[in-house]
Amino acid sequence: MTAQNTPNNTTITVACQCGSVSMSLTGEPAARALCHCNACRDFYGSPVLAATAWPPSQISITGATRTFSHPSRKMTRRFCAECGETLHGTNRLAMCVVPNALLARAHDARLPVSLQPAMHLFYRHRVLDVRDDLPKYLDGWDGPLYTE
Repeated sequence: MTAQNTPNNTTITVACQCGSVSMSLTGEPAARALCHCNACRDFYGSPVLAATAWPPSQISITGATRTFSHPSRKMTRRFCAECGETLHGTNRLAMCVVPNALLARAHDARLPVSLQPAMHLFYRHRVLDVRDDLPKYLDGWDGPLYTE
């Protein structure tokens, strides 16, 4: 797992836990967020999903993967065929949603500032209150903000 700067782009290469699959991410993510929506909680099995969203054209994967499609939502999850670790999901906007755990591993367990969450999404649906200085959008980033 490496992070590498090139003259025009940054490329981050991550691997699943067993090392059978590697994924390269080029450029910058389209969004960096902590998502509190019901769909992410259900689909990823986490009270909050810390992730970055990438256009599919910025991702390449080598190795055997499988894909699971949500039975009722426009979401998929791609995972290693060997160890089962999730590499990314695909949301309703067709963006590849990469869990921050993969990105942190590529950077010696420390997520770089350029990849850290910049906002909370769907905060109205939260199951945990979070005290930080990030903007907390009640729904998507084009909606109203949460105020205490």
